Amino acid sequence: MTNHSVFNNENSPVYMLANNGYASPGIFSPSEYDAAANQRLFCLTTGNVSVGSGASLHLQITNPNASGRTVYVSRIAGGASNTITLTVYSGGTITGGTTPAPFNAFFGSSTTSVVTTRQNTGALGGSPTSFFTAMAADLYVIDLNGSIIVPANQTLTVSAGTGSLTASLNLLWWEV
Repeated sequence: MTNHSVFNNENSPVYMLANNGYASPGIFSPSEYDAAANQRLFCLTTGNVSVGSGASLHLQITNPNASGRTVYVSRIAGGASNTITLTVYSGGTITGGTTPAPFNAFFGSSTTSVVTTRQNTGALGGSPTSFFTAMAADLYVIDLNGSIIVPANQTLTVSAGTGSLTASLNLLWWEV
């Protein structure tokens, strides 16, 4: 048996496998990089919010009916002055509060997000379905890499609470 080079090159039949990162490097990057370059990566933050005893901080995005886009949630991050229960819901109703504007991660872009937003403290109304719950203290990051998909006419709500604390919630997503 003859000796074969362990390094791939363009003439090798397995060149497309990119299994040697030194001689034939393959460039792989998260979807967020491409979304940002195409002006479709968006950020939404509550900032630091003081939450009263027994209440939770809520941040919500809704992909409107007939929006023509699908939302892929990339990351949930934030922080809290005390231990919180971080819960992610499908659905839910936030009464009152504010409607913070999503920020395009491509600085200077005029492309806007299709989602509508809502932020408030208190209790979450409606009939939300909880599908992710975790305890968090201090800073936290949950990388989802687009694994949560919010199609048209659906709502995603993130809650941090309950208790007397200062907390922040941040959402990142891209739209296709």
